[in-house]
Amino acid sequence: MSRLVMKQATKVVKNGLDEERVLLDNVDLTIQPGEFITVVGGNGAGKSTLFNTISGSLPLTRGKITINQTDVTRKSEEQRAKYIARVFQDPKMGTAPRMTIAENLLLAEKRGQHRGLRPRKLQERLPDYKELCAQIGNGLEQHLDTPCGNLSGGQRQALSLLMATLTTPELLLLDEHTAALDPKTSKNLMTLTNQLVTEQQLTCLMITHHMEDALQYGNRLILMKKGKIAKDLSQKEKEQLTLSDLLLFFESDL
Repeated sequence: MSRLVMKQATKVVKNGLDEERVLLDNVDLTIQPGEFITVVGGNGAGKSTLFNTISGSLPLTRGKITINQTDVTRKSEEQRAKYIARVFQDPKMGTAPRMTIAENLLLAEKRGQHRGLRPRKLQERLPDYKELCAQIGNGLEQHLDTPCGNLSGGQRQALSLLMATLTTPELLLLDEHTAALDPKTSKNLMTLTNQLVTEQQLTCLMITHHMEDALQYGNRLILMKKGKIAKDLSQKEKEQLTLSDLLLFFESDL
């Protein structure tokens, strides 16, 4: 059973009274469970629109999206949250700044679930959260009572990734999640990302502007241009690519 299927997915917006712009152009995409797909493309290629239409934050103009054979085309972003977890480029977007690390993790455990009025039992979860955060190696486990607004960008992004994978999502969307970080922190976060995706056998789509990461990580590579999937490369095809090959794609008119 396919994890995600997009058929003729199209997004058109109006630029003026009589002008239209196609952001996503009849995209057909099928993703199987356990695939780790890197997505590259220039500015305006359609990468973010692809993610926004999958997550439900941007409705399709036409086309269809199914997750585990369930039609989610008309479902809201909140309704799709039980299937999808997303980590954004901005570290501030993945956590609640006034809530502590532990409170954010507790909130993440309830993603996509109905939340009634009941005791939160936070203290009971602290040993598990401490063990979980200790795997990162950046000291988060020592600051479970610290508001997330006091953390560094790298710490918040690592926490966002933990929150996104705390309850195994059907689909993990990584939206340039290392772009705002310095090179060392970015490298460490990608190592953690690969570890979590591999160990949990997650189905993952990752947008990146780091071409080295696009080649190094994942078992499939999608190249987007002008709202379309220009190339969809398998693991074997991807392994034959060089960095120069990938950079040439951005200079071509394909």
